[in-house]
Amino acid sequence: MTESIQFTVQAGGNLQGEARVPGDKSISHRSIMLGSIAVGTTHVTGFLEGDDALATLRAFQAMGVEIEGPNKGEVTIHGVGLDGLKAPKEAMYLGNSGTSMRLLSGLLAGQDFDSILTGDESLSGRPMRRVTDPLSEMGAVIESTEKGTAPLTVRGQAGNLQGIHYDMPIASAQVKSCLLLAGLYAKGETSVTEPAPTRDHTERMLQGFSYPVKQAGNQASVERNGQLTATDIDVPSDISSAAFFLVGASIAPNSDLTLKHVGINPTRTGVIDVLKLMGANIELSNQRDVGGEPVADIRIRSAKLKGIAIPEKLVALAIDEFPVLFVAAACAEGETVLTGAKELRVKESDRIQVMADGLQILGVDAQPTEDGMVIRGGQIGSGQVVSHGDHRIAMSFAMAALRSSGTIVIDDCANVNTSFPDFVQLASRLGLNITSENV
Repeated sequence: MTESIQFTVQAGGNLQGEARVPGDKSISHRSIMLGSIAVGTTHVTGFLEGDDALATLRAFQAMGVEIEGPNKGEVTIHGVGLDGLKAPKEAMYLGNSGTSMRLLSGLLAGQDFDSILTGDESLSGRPMRRVTDPLSEMGAVIESTEKGTAPLTVRGQAGNLQGIHYDMPIASAQVKSCLLLAGLYAKGETSVTEPAPTRDHTERMLQGFSYPVKQAGNQASVERNGQLTATDIDVPSDISSAAFFLVGASIAPNSDLTLKHVGINPTRTGVIDVLKLMGANIELSNQRDVGGEPVADIRIRSAKLKGIAIPEKLVALAIDEFPVLFVAAACAEGETVLTGAKELRVKESDRIQVMADGLQILGVDAQPTEDGMVIRGGQIGSGQVVSHGDHRIAMSFAMAALRSSGTIVIDDCANVNTSFPDFVQLASRLGLNITSENV
């Protein structure tokens, strides 16, 4: 039994100062994956040393890739080329990381060895058919449980994968990335068309490794041609981690906070767009391009937020940030309505239900719907809520205390280490009255 961590957050306070939040999780994962199958040595700075990205790193070490670090966010990967991975000696344990499992299943489908992917209880309940079904259309052989969940046994089909044209039924960057990685090992062209734009870090990074990717509208295509060439990657700060502070500084009176070097990839900035529609005071400065990814410094000052109907076109662009956006909605004047976000029910937890339950405990009028939530802004009270092992839920309720009438206690917070290992220390330095203890 792993130890349980409990956050206790006193009411009030504001957020002031400057900070750089941890590196982007999506880009950290992909830097390890692509660096490992590239030719040459890839140097990564700003790597997120959270449990999820480390699970990916250990998996590639298990397949014979020499990786030095991480040491203060620096990692050196000695790439083995597209066909240089070796059979792991045992099952690869990926903890809580859905990105690791879904992307690796595509990459492993085209190897000349078999591998087994396992995860913790939460990951073992998450749907994997969304990747295993299209992969099997390409000729992949992947065995799962009857429910289509992990553990996954991937029977390598080196030389036997066939490119397909796949129309994704739901917008998912993980599914798209999984199929593009399998496409590096498939005969002919592999193309993926998405119903709405999702994060495009895989496409950008493949190009950064000098691998050709064709993009037209909502379609991305690759063929097996050539190799990935090692490159240097400076991982921007994760906008999903920044989101907690974007909301915190917006809702807490007298806040003035600047977050440095944050990734503002247009497929990820839905959280900024939604907050601005609600009336948030957010300014971007020092905009620049770092390794194919746009970054900026973001200044956030307190603002009176108003409830809105969240445009469905922004849902996929803010899918990971909704837990904390629900907190913003709870502090806004009027009603906020989210629709078209059914995907939130199959994340690390059922984020719609878990957030609604917690907000109701804190006295907020939050009504879950099948594909979203209706929240009427008002006073956040005090109470004890459960994060259900979901890192984003835990950090969202911590920010709620900035506007609560009393103390908020949050149970089951150990998984905050998957994406934001120093959250408590940083939040505390910036003005949140938070403590953490093992219980």
